[in-house]
Amino acid sequence: MSGKTHQIKPWEELTIADDYMFKLVMRHPKFCRRLIEKILDIKIRHIDYLENEKSLKFRYTGKGIRLDVYVEGDDTIYDIEMQVRNYGDTELAYRTRYYQSMIDVEDLAAGTRMYSELRNSFITFLCPFALFDRKRHMYTFRNYCFQDKELELNDGTTKIFLCSDGTLDDVSTDIRAFLDYMKGLPVNDEFINQVDNFIKEIKVREEERKSYMTYEMKLMEAHNDGKAEGRAENQADTAIKMLKNNEPIEKIIEYTGLTEQQLQKLTQLPQ
Repeated sequence: MSGKTHQIKPWEELTIADDYMFKLVMRHPKFCRRLIEKILDIKIRHIDYLENEKSLKFRYTGKGIRLDVYVEGDDTIYDIEMQVRNYGDTELAYRTRYYQSMIDVEDLAAGTRMYSELRNSFITFLCPFALFDRKRHMYTFRNYCFQDKELELNDGTTKIFLCSDGTLDDVSTDIRAFLDYMKGLPVNDEFINQVDNFIKEIKVREEERKSYMTYEMKLMEAHNDGKAEGRAENQADTAIKMLKNNEPIEKIIEYTGLTEQQLQKLTQLPQ
């Protein structure tokens, strides 16, 4: 049975809810700043882009994360993620925990700061689906004392989930308009109209279309390489187990698809 292959979505069909298009829009400060201001109901004086898609990877973790929009403004770190795939409440919660740890380590390393000098950070997940079974559009999490909910830890971290499938009247009309736009619903809003017009302009740019196709082809190659590497590791593991069980060489070759020369190399590896 063949595994699921990576499918390239046609360039013309991309929307704000697609990771690639979301990054293209958010790389423009006027859109990124206004979205952050609307979500947090604040004013941002200045935004510095580190990278439009910043990768944080450290030797001691062996695992990296990709941040859709990672910006600094007013000495605060804002990370905005378009979470197209619904991994479930628990998985997404742990993702914010991991993202936060990587952001903090990067902040300490880049600025040679003390722990007390870590900057405030906001991690926002934009989710075109419902979460937490509370029917809300917006969930804001900080650290509070379990015994006294009025006592906040004040560690400078905030995690926000915005869900397009909420039903309560719990967000501003601006945020509701953006969430409806994520779902593909018609929206009459000045900011959304600007974003939508920008996306329409981008889609007629041949260089942007080619960049997208190149990006997707690289993703497909990485996906296929990963599958091939995984298959090779499984074949080798299976062959080693069968060799340990003294299975006939012909049977191992037939079962794993490995050659006799490859099996000989496996027998020379330290067990």
